[in-house]
Amino acid sequence: MTFQLERIDHVQLSAPKDSEETAVKFYRDILGFEEEEKPEALKPNGGVWFRNGIIALHIGIEDPFTPLKKAHPAFEVSGIDALQTHLEGAGISTKWDSKLPNAKRFYVNDPFGNRIEFLEWQNK
Repeated sequence: MTFQLERIDHVQLSAPKDSEETAVKFYRDILGFEEEEKPEALKPNGGVWFRNGIIALHIGIEDPFTPLKKAHPAFEVSGIDALQTHLEGAGISTKWDSKLPNAKRFYVNDPFGNRIEFLEWQNK
């Protein structure tokens, strides 16, 4: 092959029309992402972009909107128990799952119903 996939550039999740402020409150204020400026040519599409270190997350507007219930991004974290406590304290329900060997993980739904996984590998 004459090409090589290098890395994931970003993950995009969808949200309903006019939900940018709600996305900012969740992804920036609760999860600690920084909001990124979208290119001028893409601003009319709505949505909002975020970054946390090498993780880029784009929230795109879909109308009509249907949340992702099974497909999801998974974010590797350190201090997963502290994250779970933080999220529960912010009123966000977490659901632990022990099916993945050597991983401690839980799921949440973002304010739009999209599934998100957080995991911390054990004995890495």
